[in-house]
Amino acid sequence: MTKQIKLGAFLPGGGQHIAAWRHPDQPADGATSFEFHKQLAQTAERGLFDAYFLADGLAAPAAGSSEGGSAKVAGFEPVTLFSALAPLTKNIGFIATASTTYEEPYNLARKFASLDLISGGRVGWNVVTTATDAAAHNFNLDTQHPHEYRYQRAAEHVDVVKKLWDSFEDDAFIRDKASGVFVDAQKVHATHHRGKFFKVKGPLNVPRSPQGQPVIVQAGQSESGRALAAATAEVIFTSHQHLHTAQAFYRDIKARARAAGRNPDHVLIMPGVAPFVGRTEEEAQEKYRKITSLIVESDGIALLNGLAGGAINLAEYDLDGPLPPLPVTEGMKSRPELIRQIADENNFTIRELYQWVATARGHFTIVGSAEQVADTLQEWFENEAADGFNILPPWLPGGLDDFIELVLPILQQRGLFRTAYEGTTLRENLGLPFAENRHSTLHRAKVA
Repeated sequence: MTKQIKLGAFLPGGGQHIAAWRHPDQPADGATSFEFHKQLAQTAERGLFDAYFLADGLAAPAAGSSEGGSAKVAGFEPVTLFSALAPLTKNIGFIATASTTYEEPYNLARKFASLDLISGGRVGWNVVTTATDAAAHNFNLDTQHPHEYRYQRAAEHVDVVKKLWDSFEDDAFIRDKASGVFVDAQKVHATHHRGKFFKVKGPLNVPRSPQGQPVIVQAGQSESGRALAAATAEVIFTSHQHLHTAQAFYRDIKARARAAGRNPDHVLIMPGVAPFVGRTEEEAQEKYRKITSLIVESDGIALLNGLAGGAINLAEYDLDGPLPPLPVTEGMKSRPELIRQIADENNFTIRELYQWVATARGHFTIVGSAEQVADTLQEWFENEAADGFNILPPWLPGGLDDFIELVLPILQQRGLFRTAYEGTTLRENLGLPFAENRHSTLHRAKVA
């Protein structure tokens, strides 16, 4: 079968753009409306998206330094939300964010394994290390752990979780009423993990799902993030402004995965793309101008402060002047660098910069006709820059509807996107292999 574009739908209920909640078509209470999230999930499934993707934070936004804008002061915990949405859908996957810094492997493994069973094998875990002091303050810390510490812990955390997910072999449960044998004890495995950060005996008390294990997703772009992604991730959510930088990242990750003994075709690179779509370019430009005009200045400044790591207050600078040097922090490493790049390449003032990144926080924003958007996605896909894309509609549901109604038919006509789901699990639809149980694999190797 010809390779096709994979698509995630990044759908925060409050909208992606920081002013989305003020848009006349966006519900102001969307972030905490279950009915609205249900509508979004069912719409994305109608559009044949691979997965509904949700980010998550572990602190309410700090005053003057918020990446999310006013509408993201409060929202749902993703695993809880997706547990409610899964029975209301049939094919679309659910990728939930959870932190390796502030969650223990056993609890996290248990939650995601449960959701994977509930959904029939349609779950992915977006691995994050959580980079804010605000979150640290909610977990018995005065300041966040250093960047390298967080990534070392993350690597071990993912390893432990994957071991726990293999606690039961796929045919461990006999459930024979006649004999009274419920489970084959020889196919239940303790974890016995003892490492630098964790001691976990196991086994997990949740069995495996129809896809074996949830899909591992990761979004780091720093050196530590790339190393973790190449070693563990099956989908990588990344941000780039240019084809050439996306190509460099793509080739680097694929080479790292190959060097780690992995099949690079099983590591999908999916850059974030925020599309303003019109039937004409002018119509798309008008949609962009309309939502940009709704930005509250203080929200724009807070957005940049947050993306810069929270160690600078840009309200103290001339908003119509250039972006000052950004301090180095123990928070995100790649995002402040990307913000700096965008400002310098476009010669943006602080005001122009927050207006531009207000849509997607550094992800690639396209403003154009449906043909132009489709052409751009095709160019990146066919030139080693992407295996697919995470689509970030600026406001909801209109931005999602525009993409489904205007862009997807063009991609389908070109043979670049599915016209029906290939399978019932997230792995099947992403073209990823079933996650074989390590113990079953070992048994087969011994028999052979």
